[in-house]
Amino acid sequence: MKFLYFVISFILIFLIVGCSQQQTFETFFHEKMENMHIGEDDYFYKLVHKEFDVAHQNDALAVFKENNERGEEMFIAYFEKEDNQWQWRQTRGAEWNSPVKWSSLDQTPFIYSGTISGTAISEVYAGDEPAKIINVEDGKRFWYAISPTKDVEVMVVKEDGTKEIIEDINYEEVSSK
Repeated sequence: MKFLYFVISFILIFLIVGCSQQQTFETFFHEKMENMHIGEDDYFYKLVHKEFDVAHQNDALAVFKENNERGEEMFIAYFEKEDNQWQWRQTRGAEWNSPVKWSSLDQTPFIYSGTISGTAISEVYAGDEPAKIINVEDGKRFWYAISPTKDVEVMVVKEDGTKEIIEDINYEEVSSK
């Protein structure tokens, strides 16, 4: 009987210790963000969207907004879980009203993303993959699409149904500045 109590006690301790070492995504994300920006004046961030199991099990992505010395920026970050700990793998940023219209993460999974101002665009595709469009605030939206393919065309569908291929950089905007 003592042996049975010992075994049960051991199993309970093992379960408690194992569960206490499990790191939640939210805890990891907020701790990492705070640690990356210690001492920065007027820094602010907001987690806008998160999604789990995006390319495979035990991965995630986060869309977040930052107010930093360059102004307001949107970011998408990709994470993987190893040994019950989250690891930050890749990040890409975007600015509102920038000549850079979209970008992609350069390692698998290939995540294409960008900002949208206004309501003229109703859909976005990266190759054949439809994008998720997230309302951020007052006419500002962020989109992302996960593709198995690197270097695909990005196409938008406007409210009137017209389709347009969007280059990653609007060279007309760059040359007029």
